[in-house]
Amino acid sequence: MTSMTVLLFALATVLIAMTCVRANRVRAWREAVNPSAPEIPDSSFTVARVLLLTMAAFGIYYGFQSIALTDDAEWSSEELTSAVRGATDDLDGDTLYVGPHEAPSVDSGGDYALKVEDTVAEHGGGDSPRFGVDAEATGPDASDEAYYTVTADGTPSVFCLHVRLRRDKSGDYEAPGIAGKSYPQYRYVLRVTSRAGEC
Repeated sequence: MTSMTVLLFALATVLIAMTCVRANRVRAWREAVNPSAPEIPDSSFTVARVLLLTMAAFGIYYGFQSIALTDDAEWSSEELTSAVRGATDDLDGDTLYVGPHEAPSVDSGGDYALKVEDTVAEHGGGDSPRFGVDAEATGPDASDEAYYTVTADGTPSVFCLHVRLRRDKSGDYEAPGIAGKSYPQYRYVLRVTSRAGEC
């Protein structure tokens, strides 16, 4: 809960407490301070109470709005758990085609960590934010295998995503080239698993 939220609820509590002060007590205090002051009518106290309660209601409303905004900007443990599971299922089975003169690699398409972050964020669902996910490559230094430690803003939960490149000869094909030549394309499948905890 942010300091602004706490301030709003505290202010609303003070305003509600002020409406509970009896009119006779206010009159006695006012007379002690300024005996010559005119009498305050009961209708003025009624108007004051309505105004104080209205301001307190606004404070409570905006306090809960602040809580909702904070919740929307941070991940919970349950949200991240569900998102990592969904991302694991989504990423598992992705295919990669490599030419005869290329070296197959888990990260051959660029920064695979960014793809992990985006996929986890997409599977957040509900009120989870679409940002704040971090996937850090944690080894090993191998082309056919990689580990990513996944974290998110707002929760201490940590997950380990393991990606392994598997050769699948059943998907190989000949790609057309120039001058009537063809080039073989070798198929690889990304096998992705995840578990709670650091890699």
